[in-house]
Amino acid sequence: MECMPVSCDFIALATPGVQSLQPYQPGKPVEELERELGITDIIKLASNENPLGAGELARQAYAGVASDLAIYPDGSAYRLKNALASKLGVQANQITIGNGSNDILDLIGRAFLRPGVSAVFSQHAFVVYPITTQVAGAKAIAVPAKDWGHDLEAMAAAVADDTRLVFIANPNNPTGTAVTESALRCFMQSVRDDVIVVLDEAYFEYGLGHDLPDGVQLLDEFPNLVVTRTFSKAYGLAALRVGYSVSQPAIADVLNRLRMPFNVNAPALAAAEAALSDQAHVDETARINREGLKQLAAGFKAMGLSFIPSFGNFIAFEVPVDAMACYHGLLKRGVIVRPIGVYAMPRHLRVTVGLPAQNERFLSALSATLEELA
Repeated sequence: MECMPVSCDFIALATPGVQSLQPYQPGKPVEELERELGITDIIKLASNENPLGAGELARQAYAGVASDLAIYPDGSAYRLKNALASKLGVQANQITIGNGSNDILDLIGRAFLRPGVSAVFSQHAFVVYPITTQVAGAKAIAVPAKDWGHDLEAMAAAVADDTRLVFIANPNNPTGTAVTESALRCFMQSVRDDVIVVLDEAYFEYGLGHDLPDGVQLLDEFPNLVVTRTFSKAYGLAALRVGYSVSQPAIADVLNRLRMPFNVNAPALAAAEAALSDQAHVDETARINREGLKQLAAGFKAMGLSFIPSFGNFIAFEVPVDAMACYHGLLKRGVIVRPIGVYAMPRHLRVTVGLPAQNERFLSALSATLEELA
């Protein structure tokens, strides 16, 4: 069926923040590359997914609700919220459940941003922060990065009288950099109480064992702090889209007023609750990731490539050729990575840490691609 021509400019009807917005571009799906190039045996190392997948407990819980698909989920997410509260040592009324942590970031933006106020975030930080700010019609204050990471002193200085939100990703996507607990404490002590600081800890589980803060442990000390986390990464539940925030009850109350009814489906709620009790799977995920980071770093060094040491489950690396040409060369070899020019890093690509054989295949494909483009 052909689309009928329209005389109305529907883009002009949208809010100003939406009119100039570009859709978020996710990592290329395997099926899309198969259609485009007609190849198989593809590995996707583009979206920071867990190469181990979901744990057995989560898969069993997911299957266990298959007979109830005609029933609405528990809109209050009672069981998951209480499981999280028990694990984290907080109260259930401090938790907001979202359709992935992106949903939480959107809720925070819609709750606290509007025309005439501003939000502060770092250069090279997660692209959802400027998107959320722009949609709300607020002013974006992007602070130049320091060594590819957050310059918290500069960010504190950039907070204006009209600033309502500050976004800090720890570890940061796509650079993998992180801030220490002491640096975060200094920052929190320097900002006004009416500036809400969003600490995005989507990759929190990968940073354990390093001198990185646990944002949840700082909530009593800093009531204006909101911590966001996800089950998409270390827990391996990216397809189910479930995340959460922890904050003071008053902030959670604001977010829950905006949260859509039944925003997280029943299989996701069940799988996430089960995943919380599967610490062995998270520990194995973290172990494989540590070894994979070493494997990839060694491969980059052997090729003479510059890379950014990472606290996440990915590494951003610089190539001496056109980055998009390198990206397409890898695609031809059945390896999907992530271009990050949208993050003002046009010479870099980002690769997710895979299983050892996947990492080796990527490094071999990268070497062949660079040789071809030299």
